[in-house]
Amino acid sequence: MKILLCPDSFKGSLSAEEASRIMEKAVKAVLPDAETLCVPLADGGEGSIDCLGADKVAVRVSDPFLQPIDSFYGKLDGKAIIESAAAIGLPLVGEHKDPMNNTSYGLGQLIRAALDNGERDIVICLGGSATSDGGAGALAALGASFYHKDDPDGKPFIPTGGTLSDIDRLNLTHLDARLKDARFTLLCDVTNPLYGQNGAAYVFAPQKGASEEDVVKLDAGLVHLAGIIKKASHLDVSALEGGGAAGGIAASFYALLGADIKSGIETLLDLRRFDRLLEGADLVLTGEGRFDSQSLGGKAVGGVAKRAAGQGVPTVVIAGGVLDFDYGKQIAACFPIVRRPIPLADALNESEAFLFHTVKNAVSLFACAKGR
Repeated sequence: MKILLCPDSFKGSLSAEEASRIMEKAVKAVLPDAETLCVPLADGGEGSIDCLGADKVAVRVSDPFLQPIDSFYGKLDGKAIIESAAAIGLPLVGEHKDPMNNTSYGLGQLIRAALDNGERDIVICLGGSATSDGGAGALAALGASFYHKDDPDGKPFIPTGGTLSDIDRLNLTHLDARLKDARFTLLCDVTNPLYGQNGAAYVFAPQKGASEEDVVKLDAGLVHLAGIIKKASHLDVSALEGGGAAGGIAASFYALLGADIKSGIETLLDLRRFDRLLEGADLVLTGEGRFDSQSLGGKAVGGVAKRAAGQGVPTVVIAGGVLDFDYGKQIAACFPIVRRPIPLADALNESEAFLFHTVKNAVSLFACAKGR
């Protein structure tokens, strides 16, 4: 029997790599002779470089507060793999979430470092950002000049989410010339537009620390930025699918850097040659911290289930929590790992044991159905 173990991370408790190894141990406890393949995954956010097994290049950049930090990007098969979260991720701000004042400047520095090292095929994983500045900070790091409405002919400034509406104009004259020779691919796990009720500010900024009042200001700023971008590029990004990813970075990079926007999980599955790994498989086990309706809309679990269904391989989801919704025919079953009423902190601490026992039970049931 061949079983693929393809979890995303269980955020707050287990990395994708750790989860896959626990799953493998549980499978072997039931089916010691089974062929198991650990394929830890991400959907275009933090952890993508590790999941791909890319070599890491150390870089010194700025965090969302413009403080220096040690960061990195990955190298794989002639591509530079950049995780935006490695410079501007939510874990870097801790309890001090502030999308009104955080900047994506550090992401631009990561890109510049890759260019310095001769990289021209650049893949950017956009998940997990702490910013909502429409990528203005990153563009500033790459040489774009933003001028303030109160000083339109003065010194350029670095916009943040809270000051996007203060931009008077954008000058791209001094944008890094090497960008013209670079190819950018943006990996997204969302399809939200840049602004509006389903846009970057209203949907994602609250989890980045924005108040209701902040959300209104951030959205107005992104509307204003869209106008600035249109003047500079002659492209309307207002309805661009996925343009709201990473606080609007996808929209500005699409228009000003010529970036392609692609599904994060689909691209990562291709890079892992997942379809080939599926050949001859009897079962796929995947999972994440919380399985809900969003899981099937561009997330790792949904991407895995879709590919497996295409080859007639059943998929079982093991998750920290499972919400009731119609998950269709691509998923054979789903199981929550929490085994009793318990505080969240305790559940996180016991996640390894909970995951092991749940996978063991699920595989035992599958083995019985197969007459093993």
